[in-house]
Amino acid sequence: MRKLQRTVSERYMISPFLAFFLIHSIQFGIGILSFQGKIVERVGNDAWIAVIFGGVIIHISIWFIFKILKFGDGDLITIHYDVFGKWIGGLFSLVWILYYWSIGLIVIRSYVEVIQVWMFQDISVIFFTLVFLLLVYYIVVGGFRVVTGISFLGIVIPAYLLLTLFYPLGQTEFRNILPIWDHSTTEILLASKDMSLSYLGFSTLLMFYPYLKQANKSKMWVHGGNFITMLIYLGIMILSLAYFTNKHLLRHNWPTLTMWKSVELPFVERFEYVGISSWALIILPNICLAYWAASRGMRQLFRFSQRKALIGMLIISLFLVYMIRKREQIEVLNDYVSHIGFYLITCYLPILLVVTYFRKRRGKKH
Repeated sequence: MRKLQRTVSERYMISPFLAFFLIHSIQFGIGILSFQGKIVERVGNDAWIAVIFGGVIIHISIWFIFKILKFGDGDLITIHYDVFGKWIGGLFSLVWILYYWSIGLIVIRSYVEVIQVWMFQDISVIFFTLVFLLLVYYIVVGGFRVVTGISFLGIVIPAYLLLTLFYPLGQTEFRNILPIWDHSTTEILLASKDMSLSYLGFSTLLMFYPYLKQANKSKMWVHGGNFITMLIYLGIMILSLAYFTNKHLLRHNWPTLTMWKSVELPFVERFEYVGISSWALIILPNICLAYWAASRGMRQLFRFSQRKALIGMLIISLFLVYMIRKREQIEVLNDYVSHIGFYLITCYLPILLVVTYFRKRRGKKH
């Protein structure tokens, strides 16, 4: 039986600064199109404060992750094996693997829904998903360096979309943001919890950390990736609050796409079509990195080919995307997985840090 892989050959590693693109690309995905509604519903014009608090929560969680990886040896799977043993550690690892896989599933299903609603109502869900997942398979089997390259391109090429945020400024009323801190601290903290769900996915760091050259130097880049994500979310939230009234915003499932309707170009009548099409390159790294982390975890846990694990996950995903047809089902699945991810990050990681620390300390004494 093959042993757990704790180290990675240098030819498969990437430079520390590329961690910025991995973290930012996994956080900045399909959620940016619709994250405003739930936050505004809870705290109204103070939603932008919740965006900042949510980003701070993720920075703290990233600190926990680096401490765990410092005290541990290898990736999340090997740390579980060392700390909890083969069976209990394997069970915890399986939960994380299913969580990573669910991230990829939700992103692809949500994107298909956007295409159905905004562009092609009669699109073949099974055919489109099959083509997209074949592309994911091709990228993931190419190795982690290929996944990193797609994450880089998925940020750089569609970056022009940020310029379109200037178009709605002529129809905004920034007094909608006032008064500041008009809700209780408890309400804002609860909204921050809801907002932090939009940042999830950065925990794939627990799986790709061994692939970073001089991994300690990646801390600044990982925090930088989360910080830039927070700034973009903050800018879009403030713009949405100024563009819509609160009641008007809550009537839109995808407020960001609605704002794109104000973009007027002489050669494009419906810019949201261009934006949705370009978004395929943005969500592609989301899906690839999530499936890479899940299949890598399966390889470590069950000691068989990562390619076979990936094929199995993609086949199941194709079936589930076809079976989940109603928007209500998509929202329930999204909420369920997001809340599991939140508690894994905010509750489980601190516990794992404490246990890993004391295990290392006891090992030094022995």
